Amino acid sequence: MDKPIRKNMVVNDVIQRYPKTIGVFNRFQIDACCGGARTIEEAASADGADLDKLLGELDAATREAVAA
Repeated sequence: MDKPIRKNMVVNDVIQRYPKTIGVFNRFQIDACCGGARTIEEAASADGADLDKLLGELDAATREAVAA
């Protein structure tokens, strides 16, 4: 099964499509306001977040949203 979240996706696009991901971005201190136009990879690098862990938690949040 393909993962719905990829590192080249834009932060704000992910939040719009999967609103539950905002909590994940907040936990990783990803700026979803002023920095929301960046890709997840760019945001993780700029904000010092572990990209693999971030993607894993974003995927989990999207699975919860789909299951709900």
